[in-house]
Amino acid sequence: MLLLLQYTLIFASVLLLVALGGCFSEHSGVINLGLEGIMVIGSLGGALVMRFFPGLPPFVMVIAVILGAIVFGVAYSCLLGVAAINFKADQTIVGTAMNMLATAAATVFVKAMNTAANPNDVSASIQYIEPKKSFLIKIGNFEFNWFMLVAIVGLVVAYILLYKTRFGLRLMACGEHPQAADSVGINVYKMRWAGVLISGVYGGLGGICYIMVSASEWKFDAGVYGFGFLALAVMIFGQWKPTRIALTALLFGLFRALASVYSGIGFLARLNIPSTVYNMLPYIISLVVLALTSKSSRAPKAEGIPYDKGQR
Repeated sequence: MLLLLQYTLIFASVLLLVALGGCFSEHSGVINLGLEGIMVIGSLGGALVMRFFPGLPPFVMVIAVILGAIVFGVAYSCLLGVAAINFKADQTIVGTAMNMLATAAATVFVKAMNTAANPNDVSASIQYIEPKKSFLIKIGNFEFNWFMLVAIVGLVVAYILLYKTRFGLRLMACGEHPQAADSVGINVYKMRWAGVLISGVYGGLGGICYIMVSASEWKFDAGVYGFGFLALAVMIFGQWKPTRIALTALLFGLFRALASVYSGIGFLARLNIPSTVYNMLPYIISLVVLALTSKSSRAPKAEGIPYDKGQR
């Protein structure tokens, strides 16, 4: 059961970080369906740090990997900002394109990098066996991952930013009624850019956290197995509120953790249910939950609507 708790917390950390990123973007009025792609590029940034600087001291390694994931995640989120905010493109299409582009671009880049180092290596994977140990601390039989703490800090920061600062109130005003916000001097374009860039920070962190959950090598042609979309479901079920998103992330994290540890839980192992069923559980639950709660969901009113300063 301790292993179940460990996996629940780390998977919940991934979902929490990515869902909070979507929360900031959508509160500003921009739908971010590209979270899956941001996760992939963010994970690539962190993995490259571990690939090229494997000998860094543990604390420096943790900080460097986090910064690498953030920089890559923010840079990739700029595609959404430019297309959706500056050029007023359809946000759903842009997000979908970002998801497809990210996996393809990461695969091509990593293959080219590996081939340049070794002509016989045509894989799209990066190993980080030793650097990964910097993120793990053994507490008895429990394996603490620093990303669990990062997720908690991210939750606290998100709550304070959204509800306790002038910035957060202005951000949410731009997602509810941008014309009214503009009329009192709030720059809607800047606030929406801020929301998108913050989503890049959280999405990048969620991506590097995900690929380090259990593996010491990641094949980038696999993407992140739909975790970005699962995080969107967590955000919607959490009603775009950080505390409710955290509770929902724990629930979905539990179902995802079962796929990794069910064989070690006596009564579940005796059921002889295929592992694929446990892998599908979070997505099945998300469909059921969203179907039952969709009518009561209240998204920001202006999300997905490009802002035109000339309209009142």
